[in-house]
Amino acid sequence: MLPDLIDEARRQLEICNACRYCEGYCAVFPAMTRQKAFADGDITHLANLCHNCRGCYYACQYTEPHEFALNLPAALAEVRVDSWERLIRPRRLARLFQAYGVAVAGLGIVALTAFFWALAVFKPDNGSGFYAYLAHTTMVAIFVPAFVAPLALIALAMRDYWREVGGRPLRLAHVAKALKDAAQLKNLSGGQGQGCNFEQGDRYSDQRRVHHHLMMYGFLLCFASTSSATVLHYGFGWQAPYPLWAPPKLLGIPGGVMMVVGGAGLAWLKTRADPALGAARVWGGEMAFILLLVVVALTGLALYAATGTGAVPGLLALHLASVMTLFLLMPFSKMVHGFFRLAALAAEAGKPTPQAGGA
Repeated sequence: MLPDLIDEARRQLEICNACRYCEGYCAVFPAMTRQKAFADGDITHLANLCHNCRGCYYACQYTEPHEFALNLPAALAEVRVDSWERLIRPRRLARLFQAYGVAVAGLGIVALTAFFWALAVFKPDNGSGFYAYLAHTTMVAIFVPAFVAPLALIALAMRDYWREVGGRPLRLAHVAKALKDAAQLKNLSGGQGQGCNFEQGDRYSDQRRVHHHLMMYGFLLCFASTSSATVLHYGFGWQAPYPLWAPPKLLGIPGGVMMVVGGAGLAWLKTRADPALGAARVWGGEMAFILLLVVVALTGLALYAATGTGAVPGLLALHLASVMTLFLLMPFSKMVHGFFRLAALAAEAGKPTPQAGGA
């Protein structure tokens, strides 16, 4: 934990806690009023509750040029990113991606595309659809470890995070509330339903929330598409390729389109937002993560559109490479923020309700 980041966030939070003008804003402010002094774990918790909507910054009377020079969105963003980098192992890889995200993701896709293209030399004697170029058993043998191992690293980080923030034993009600808040992206509207101040300064906008919803639910639809294909393959002996009306296609095509639209929107909004109100040093890594998700969705849609043509082998290698790159980088890219934020929401749901008007 970097002391200067924690100390600066603590300074700003103590001023905010004395002022309390923003106590009706997002989940950070009610949680902040629970105590007058903040341990390091408290600050890590508050930082991961923050969704960087920036409403508090534009409402604050103590931002520069005031001598207090408050910039709470940036202070919490720095602590938040540091918590991901610090608790995920190996730490150097997390910091490497945040600093050089586009290069790391690009090199990963290029190298893995070459790998999957080389595997096509050993394509099976029989098979249809994608399995005419890469056997199903080979895909499973490659992708299961590439998916499970990063999740194991994330699980270890979640254990350490829970200990650091003093999380209480989880109850079903706490998890349900966290999932509800995450599903609604409640805190992307500052908790008041007015919208976010992310890309238009002191003007409210719901664009960030809408594009996040498109990306999140598009990703979940694509995951459901893959899951349904697994059930059909192993449970019913129905192997790919699937017709348009089958669940994998009914879920995957809309999901892919939603991911492309949502990702393009998020990338555009990020170019309009003030980098000084976030963790500016990881701007490239965050943009790389968004673009990686768009590449995964675009190559998947292109692969479906190219079914039966000579473009399938190349597109299949590119799509599988982008998916595997996403899997392998899960713990080290901004993908991990979803796990940390859900843990923060669940931890907050298990804490005592702050008393109105007092600490």
